Amino acid sequence: MVQSMTGFASGQGADGAFQWIWDIRSVNSKGLDVRMRVPDWVSGLEADLKPMITKAINRGSVSLSLRVSRGQLTSAIAVNPSVLDATLAAISVVEAAAMDKGLSLTPATAADILNVRGVLDQSSDDKDTGDLKKMLLKDFQPILADFVRMRDQEGKALDGILSEQIDTIENLVTQASSVLDQRRADLNASYKNTLQRIVENTDGLDKQRIEQEIALAAVKTDVMEEIDRLVAHIGAARKLLKEGVKIGRMFDFLSQEFNREANTLCSKSQHKELTAIGLELKAVIDQMREQVQNVE
Repeated sequence: MVQSMTGFASGQGADGAFQWIWDIRSVNSKGLDVRMRVPDWVSGLEADLKPMITKAINRGSVSLSLRVSRGQLTSAIAVNPSVLDATLAAISVVEAAAMDKGLSLTPATAADILNVRGVLDQSSDDKDTGDLKKMLLKDFQPILADFVRMRDQEGKALDGILSEQIDTIENLVTQASSVLDQRRADLNASYKNTLQRIVENTDGLDKQRIEQEIALAAVKTDVMEEIDRLVAHIGAARKLLKEGVKIGRMFDFLSQEFNREANTLCSKSQHKELTAIGLELKAVIDQMREQVQNVE
């Protein structure tokens, strides 16, 4: 089944003091590009998330966002004796130096000393994030599954659109084939009229040579090769849709081939009805190429 490169999923969870929100989305891209914004304080989280994504999808520009908030954590406050001793010693040195110079300093309060970096040790139960990482990885699995499921749903819709467009292309190619006999008759009549005017207004020209030149021009404007190639491309497109998996690049190349043949058909047409069909064919092919850009 065809899979789209566009998709979206979100979710949220909580455990103990932590709450989190997931957001993952993707758009089309030439390859697979995964960008993540996750908390760097959860050790190893990004390294474990990326393989999960790259295993699930093959192409697309993927953006993953995870916001984790912390509530009230169980924590303990303790004085660091060594830092406290060093701080008090430093205060004593400063006060002694000030007294030698006849300066009077405001005595340091306990609050002042406690505000010195390192005097207080505040330990909390979130220093080891291993358990949190396990919870997040487990919680991400259904989010990723929803994301892949949405890409599948988008792909199913794409499959339907592309199938209809290929049917339209086939109908137009059939119409083009049906006007070839009339086109041939019209062009032959035009060539004969041109030949007659040339013969009537020119002395000494070889009528047989002129007929050969006109016949050569008719060969150059033959479009059967382009129509045959378009028919072959239609079969190849349907085969790709049936395969469904990892067909985006091949389908993109095939749509370019469709466009090339349609352009040549129009340039060689020299017939009002065939040109109209060719232009409509180009329009449908352009629409198909736009849709193909979203196929994985």
